[in-house]
Amino acid sequence: MRIAIVGGGIGGLALALSLHRHGIACDVYETVPQVREIGVGITLLPHAMRELAALGLDKQAEAEGIENLESVFFNRWGQFVYREPRGRHGGYALPEIGLHRGKLHRILYEAVLERLGPGALHLDHRCAGVEQDTAGVTLRLQASTGAPRPAARADLLVACDGVNSAVRREFYPREQLAFAGINTWRGVTVHEPILTGKSYLRIGSIDTGKMVIYPIVDNVDGQGRQLVNWVAEIRRPGSPMNDWNKPGRPEDLLPLFQDWRFDWLDVPGLIRGAAQIFEYPMVDRDPVDRWTFGRVTLLGDAAHPMYPRGSNGSAQALIDARVLAAELAAGGDPVQALARYEQQRVPATAKIVQANRTVPPDAIIMRADELSGGRPFAGSIDQLVSADELKRISDDYKRVAGFALETGGGVKAG
Repeated sequence: MRIAIVGGGIGGLALALSLHRHGIACDVYETVPQVREIGVGITLLPHAMRELAALGLDKQAEAEGIENLESVFFNRWGQFVYREPRGRHGGYALPEIGLHRGKLHRILYEAVLERLGPGALHLDHRCAGVEQDTAGVTLRLQASTGAPRPAARADLLVACDGVNSAVRREFYPREQLAFAGINTWRGVTVHEPILTGKSYLRIGSIDTGKMVIYPIVDNVDGQGRQLVNWVAEIRRPGSPMNDWNKPGRPEDLLPLFQDWRFDWLDVPGLIRGAAQIFEYPMVDRDPVDRWTFGRVTLLGDAAHPMYPRGSNGSAQALIDARVLAAELAAGGDPVQALARYEQQRVPATAKIVQANRTVPPDAIIMRADELSGGRPFAGSIDQLVSADELKRISDDYKRVAGFALETGGGVKAG
């Protein structure tokens, strides 16, 4: 059996490594002519680290990033709302790691080259169409110039080509991205450590402006400063959708955060200090009941694109890869293996897509804002809402996402 994988991102490379563990041959077809370390930050939660550990790559990821000590929530006035320990500090067997997305991609890419050999990875091969029959799948390919490349033949095809998947479009040609007026800007800034230097921060909400901030490289300049990843978000109903990965300007978002100067952080200074800013729309797709069409199936963002809240997109792609490889390795009819994979993963990921829309982790701040009328509160947050209620919101999300501590999820310490 030979599998064709369309897309050499995190999900596609993880699937190649998972298939290789089971002795299943595959080829990865990636659009870009050259793999480079691009992008900004990513957070690997304990269940994502569990999947990397199964591939023997968790130590490399940990060495490239920063282990989060805590997750801390503040309202837009800089007032403390909630804090919880994370990863090993919260009782898990594995850490929670913040690192550069490009570094994680490089770790997976180099592992594929080493284990499968360079012949298994085909760069500058864009999917131009898929045809299948009772015996297999034919993948039509093009170079980045548009010139045709020789077609590839495989027993099965797995689309790992992201939120704008060309393969998915063949089966859902009229489907549209779901955009609810939330735009984002992402940047990285060399900055003094914030709070503990290992703190994952959420400040404000999408209705008043929200910042997500965490470090991804320690002592980046030899003087103790860190490379700090940040994401700015705002919901404006009726606003046009940001472009994809287009360079942004500080003035595009500074008016939202111009008075966000707290004793512990100058947010405008953080934004102005960014070496580069990119804009993105916050989009997903409505969950579908079907990913598999004969000998073709979907994985990762091609199957279940979700809002980038809760640090769950990469984790779910890694889980998809492990489950699909295990089902194929179980033997029998490979088309039935695709069906079993779909039966396991469609319901689980649909719940996360919906949770990211409605009750993401920052629902903690939204609850505090609701009780305070969106204004600064007097005294401590305990006078508005108990820590137990806020913990319940956090734990409910973890249950949906599949890494609740009490259920283990393969990541519980001891």
